[in-house]
Amino acid sequence: MTNSEVTTATGAAHPGDEPRIDVPAVTDILMGTWAAERRTARALMKDPAFWRVDGLGMDEHRERVLSQLHLLVENNAIARAYPVAFGGEDNHGGSIAAFEELLTGDPSMQIKAGVQWGLFGSAILHLGTEEHHNKWLPGVLDLSIPGAFAMTEIGHGSDVAAVGTTATYDPETEEFVIHTPFRGAWKDYLGNAALHGIAATVFAQLITNGVNHGVHCFYVPIRDENGNFLEGVGGEDDGLKGGLNGIDNGRLHFTNVRVPRTNLLNKYGDVAADGSYTSPIASPGRRFFTMLGALVQGRVSLDGASSWAAAMALNIAIVYGTQRRQFDQGAGTDEVVLMDYGKHQHRLLTRLATTYASIIAHDEILVKFDAVFSGKAGSDDDREDLETLAAALKPLSTWHGLDTLQEAREACGGSGFMFANRFVGLRQDLDVYATFEGDNNILLQLVGKRLLKDYANQFKGKDAAQLAAFAVGQAADRVFHGAGLRALGQTVADLGSTARSVENGLRADQQHDLLSDRVQSMVADVAMRLRPASKMAPADAAALFNEVQVDLIDAARAHGELLQWEAFTDAVLRVTDDGTKEVLTWLRDLFGLGLIEKHLSWYLINGRLSAQRAGSVSRYIQRLLVRLRPHALDLVDAFGYEQDHLRAPISSGIEAERQQEARAYYDALRASGEMPIDEKALKNAN
Repeated sequence: MTNSEVTTATGAAHPGDEPRIDVPAVTDILMGTWAAERRTARALMKDPAFWRVDGLGMDEHRERVLSQLHLLVENNAIARAYPVAFGGEDNHGGSIAAFEELLTGDPSMQIKAGVQWGLFGSAILHLGTEEHHNKWLPGVLDLSIPGAFAMTEIGHGSDVAAVGTTATYDPETEEFVIHTPFRGAWKDYLGNAALHGIAATVFAQLITNGVNHGVHCFYVPIRDENGNFLEGVGGEDDGLKGGLNGIDNGRLHFTNVRVPRTNLLNKYGDVAADGSYTSPIASPGRRFFTMLGALVQGRVSLDGASSWAAAMALNIAIVYGTQRRQFDQGAGTDEVVLMDYGKHQHRLLTRLATTYASIIAHDEILVKFDAVFSGKAGSDDDREDLETLAAALKPLSTWHGLDTLQEAREACGGSGFMFANRFVGLRQDLDVYATFEGDNNILLQLVGKRLLKDYANQFKGKDAAQLAAFAVGQAADRVFHGAGLRALGQTVADLGSTARSVENGLRADQQHDLLSDRVQSMVADVAMRLRPASKMAPADAAALFNEVQVDLIDAARAHGELLQWEAFTDAVLRVTDDGTKEVLTWLRDLFGLGLIEKHLSWYLINGRLSAQRAGSVSRYIQRLLVRLRPHALDLVDAFGYEQDHLRAPISSGIEAERQQEARAYYDALRASGEMPIDEKALKNAN
């Protein structure tokens, strides 16, 4: 039974002439390119053995999650991205899509699986060579070699290039000496490090013949068969965390731990027996980013997982909101369904629009990811594009996921605060996604730098006349906007009408123009402010960059929002069913105008919108919410979740049953003639 069928008696009905979406077709859109892999993973997650058990202590939770990983192995659920020779499918996009669905079982299981096969195993696969693959991948895949991914240090989180751990080559013994020289260089927050891991892929500064060649990755055994640390290896348990307590996160440190020369994962840099260093990539900077780029799947998967977590939250909250009643509209009338209140629609349906945009944009990055990792698009430019996309979208989706879980929790009142209804636990577990695989603001700074680079590339090879023409254009643009001429023209054209404002300036093309113009203008403004930096001393240039950092990150965030809007629009244009296209167009408009409303001050200050048209944005959003209200249940049905995935009592139809029970009680009481007379009714009668 669908959510729409469950709530027919309590939710808003579709007017007879209303368009309806083709729910299965929209589900296919949201499931994306690797829909089959998603459905297979979702079917597996219906098994209660994979479900999070609320109330477990940390130790019990950790052991349950370890057992779940063994179940994943037994069900052949983890090897899709690995080579066929090791039982895999070389299916990189499908692997990420299936991995994201593990969230419905237990996020701790999902992330511990990600540590084992998406980080530890992937480091061996993508940074190692055939010798390493044959030696260790079978044990990684069957979980006989549980491992930690030892990159992050207490003193250096997102700044991996500056890690303090060293790997110094000793030519006499042909060994690397792994050493942690100070407390800040301890590896920390590592899944599998506190208990279960017997090896780690350790990122350290490779030093040979007195030269530091930068960060490289080494396979380092850390425990014996009895679970005791090997000589020179030490560590601590991170203990209880803010979430994901089914993962045994811990710290590792190394005191002159020796590993064979061949334990260097040497695809991008190698050391010969005599200590000489070679690399197929001459530039140390490009080599470093290539090695880290080989592990970009972490950011990609967090983008998708967060988007689908928001979908789960909205599914639960919107179903509940169409059943739960609160406050009557007058004596003798039914209490009002929560979703019929304008504020409730605004808080949930606007986030529903963003969730659709986020899920659809995620499929585009998955396609790019699969093309790069399969070798279909393996150039340096392709890899850089993928890294930039991941860095742009992961912050937006992880922040949106947390925001949506909190808003959905509040929208369900006290019921939302009950652990059984999922919001609280998911919110705790996803909290760290905002700093996993790179702090969100740092990732957006990387995107901003790429935008500046692309902006500068526009001027390469231009002659003086072309540069002068560009300068004149920039000046004209500032006069046109700064003097309010565009705003004046909009006011005259709209003549005080919301309908005219929408028709003249808030349809799809104009939404795109407003969103893209904001990105271009913000990047150009930052670039102009940074122009003097090239002639400054390094310290002064750094200070100038610090002055524009906030604006650069804002520009990068605007760029990510534009990417989501474009992906959503492309998806709508591919729809052939008229009703589906119309409803999804409304939802896309809600997303686009919501972005414009969020940044209205910028559009007003910079003369992009008149006050009349700016005011129309919010009024039209309200009209869209009214149009979309009858479709709310269809739109969450399209996520394709079943109750075995949601497992929230308030999304099961129980609230509708309670409301019907209450209504039947009062109907019977009135029919019996024993209904007490309301005091206010007596006073009105007198």
